Amino acid sequence: MRESFVLVSQTRLFMIVLDAGPNDHTIAQIKDAVRDGLRSVKNTIEDEAVVLGAGAFEVAARQHLVNNVKKTVQGRAQLGVEAFADALLVVPKTLAENSGLDTQDVIIALTGEHDRGNIVGLNHHTGEPIDPNMEGIFDNYSVKRQIINSGYVHPLMPVIASQLLLVDEVIRAGRNMRKPS
Repeated sequence: MRESFVLVSQTRLFMIVLDAGPNDHTIAQIKDAVRDGLRSVKNTIEDEAVVLGAGAFEVAARQHLVNNVKKTVQGRAQLGVEAFADALLVVPKTLAENSGLDTQDVIIALTGEHDRGNIVGLNHHTGEPIDPNMEGIFDNYSVKRQIINSGYVHPLMPVIASQLLLVDEVIRAGRNMRKPS
């Protein structure tokens, strides 16, 4: 059983969250979730900016790189721009895969909408493109900036980001291995 209490003062900016759980592991997960949520709010306040979520930012960035930036470089640099642009699609592909959707169909639909001038993300329930702004789906600017900057620093960063996004697959596989035969 999990109990949560949130106390908010009307006169001061503070909040106390008390969480209880059946075991130490659950309590640690709750603490991590609260800490991550508060860090996300902190980043948003400090950045004074957000980017569209649901994979919209990554698809738009990819389209910009392929349609504009690639034309400004010559030779092998074009391959590098294209490889980095394609690596950005790991986010919408992972969203689609984790939602049980066909990744190729999703990417075709999203890039097609972007080519028509619509900035859209993925509705993970239906697989259809949505306007993340209208749905209130946003990501932290600082997180996206760090991912992009890291991609330029080390060529394996897109691979590492992909692996981090797929960590739930590892957890699911671990659970399946524990099932009795």
